[in-house]
Amino acid sequence: MSSGERKPLAQPEAGLCVTLLPGLRSVLAENPSPMTGPGTTTYLLGEGEVTLIDPGPAGPGHLQAILAALAPGERITAILVTHPHLDHSALAPALAAATGAPVYGFGAAGTARSALMAHLAAQGLRGPEGVDQAFRPDILLRDGEILKTTAGPLIALHTPGHMAEHLCFGWQGQLFCGDLIMAWAPSLVSPPEGDMGDYMASLQRLQGQGWQRLFPAHGAVIDDPASRIAELLAHRLAREAQILTALAGLGQGDLNAILPLVYATTPEALWPAAKRNLLAHLADLVARGRVEAEDWPSEYARFRRR
Repeated sequence: MSSGERKPLAQPEAGLCVTLLPGLRSVLAENPSPMTGPGTTTYLLGEGEVTLIDPGPAGPGHLQAILAALAPGERITAILVTHPHLDHSALAPALAAATGAPVYGFGAAGTARSALMAHLAAQGLRGPEGVDQAFRPDILLRDGEILKTTAGPLIALHTPGHMAEHLCFGWQGQLFCGDLIMAWAPSLVSPPEGDMGDYMASLQRLQGQGWQRLFPAHGAVIDDPASRIAELLAHRLAREAQILTALAGLGQGDLNAILPLVYATTPEALWPAAKRNLLAHLADLVARGRVEAEDWPSEYARFRRR
């Protein structure tokens, strides 16, 4: 390892507390899956009075692992939720009851949807992922709001895309990026909760901010944020180009016709999630005038290139 390289941070094992940096610990929940990777990572920031980021899925095992990670005399004084998906927020009520700490978030699920996504939701469109419909933060956070922690100030950044209510948290050049950015896979963007235009805008916003590391809620710490963000943007632009090529060949088609052309190399077991990403791309292309659609907005619309 050269003098200019940083030593990779320790990777956690489920249920065990790992010290990542001075003032920063993590506990990995035991909820691995094709959508969560190794599981949801809960971060503990500061010492003495601890700020927690993403309590994780409901269950006594993860609750006990979080409490066991506290040193004698320590207490959790703030519970921050990046977004109200069940694998991030469902433990918040039990953790708040156990610690007395207030829960912070951007808002309840669906409260920040665009007019288009609200219309799709009103039509009955639902994503396959687990939205935490019961989530209600005690304290609302807004973009740019600064929180005091015993490890230094933490800034809340509203970063919609994966979900309209998604927040990232910046701390001393590090970014807790929730589900917006992951090392092991691109994030799911599933309407009506997810919005591809917002997702791209959020990535572009973060791209030039000089983050030293990204701490995602799923998977390994990202030591080269600029490269990973550029890679994700390029991936989405390449997928967009595939969609436009597929439509050029079809003339007109619905989601079921377009899906196998665009995701031919993706295992069919992942096609339900891929179909959600495809709808998100098409909604963005329609909004930007690159694609026309009949019976829009609807998941049953038929699309063609302009």
